[in-house]
Amino acid sequence: MIRSLHAPLISALGLLAALLNGCATLGSGDSSRLDLVKQRGELICGVSGKIPGFSFLKGDGKYEGLDVDICRAMAAAFIGDPNKIQFRPLTAPERFTALRSGEIDLLSRNTTHTLSRDAVGGNGLSFAPVVFHDGQGLMVKKDSGISSINDLGGKAICVGSGTTTEQNLNDAFESLKLPYTPIKYQDLNQVVGGYTQGRCVAMTSDRSQLAAARSGFADPEEHVILDDRLSKEPLAPAVVGGDQPMADAMSWVVYVLIEAEERGITQDNLDEVVKQATADPSQAALRRFLGIDGGLGSKLELPDDFVVQVIRATGNYGEIYDRHLGAGSKVEIPRGANRLSRDGGLMIAPPFT
Repeated sequence: MIRSLHAPLISALGLLAALLNGCATLGSGDSSRLDLVKQRGELICGVSGKIPGFSFLKGDGKYEGLDVDICRAMAAAFIGDPNKIQFRPLTAPERFTALRSGEIDLLSRNTTHTLSRDAVGGNGLSFAPVVFHDGQGLMVKKDSGISSINDLGGKAICVGSGTTTEQNLNDAFESLKLPYTPIKYQDLNQVVGGYTQGRCVAMTSDRSQLAAARSGFADPEEHVILDDRLSKEPLAPAVVGGDQPMADAMSWVVYVLIEAEERGITQDNLDEVVKQATADPSQAALRRFLGIDGGLGSKLELPDDFVVQVIRATGNYGEIYDRHLGAGSKVEIPRGANRLSRDGGLMIAPPFT
């Protein structure tokens, strides 16, 4: 009788061991998230969904913004279809857990590349090249009489918790030996709510997010972003660290967007550029970039025409920027450091060789 009771238990334990072994195999160095994305035929991309100009859920249920178009570029490269995406709105505290748990494949959510987030001893992420060079700022009401951070001593400031923003704020005030009271919230909408409801004299976030928030105010001209810059915030997409195929593919998709702008290739002229390059064997570098002379795509475990797929889906980096943040957009932010390097900015792509 005792023996018969143990037999099912031993059998169950054996099945559990086999299952765990199978899970370990799936997570081994022989597999990549990129393979899973291609097999699934869909990219699960983590975004904010609450930041106009970057990732914002519209009334029709569609997402738009720079971060959203980065996701679309990835899907075009990985799967061949920019619409095969499942967007997951995430708060700042949720985003890294969502990556580590496998809930999302890729994070494109105004995330600052830092040592602690990159290092194995920290969050252990792999970051793509920067897609937006930003810096933390402070916004106050125009009639507050506040003209700089020095006027905020002893005041309450609304800030998002679980972000580099919170630490940068503390570092800045400590360095100036200024006392202040942080009013902490989980996401940007709550920070904005606290600020507009008068729970704090100022709100702090990346300057891009401050501009995005201000664009939604009934009287945006009544709020000013101070000149003080509390930090440098290189914002970049990220995946789980240790997965080189996925990290490589992600990084070179970003470089495609920059290289395309450097070459003057747009959504509108793409087909003509491909046609001319196909007919002209002397344009070796261009043919290699476009995948006409194959080889580069296969090094990334992507189709050789992945560059064409990306540009067709979103246009080049400049087109994405102008669409969401350029003159005439709802959130107009001067391009500044996000210009190409030849124009005095920081955006540059390595050679496609």
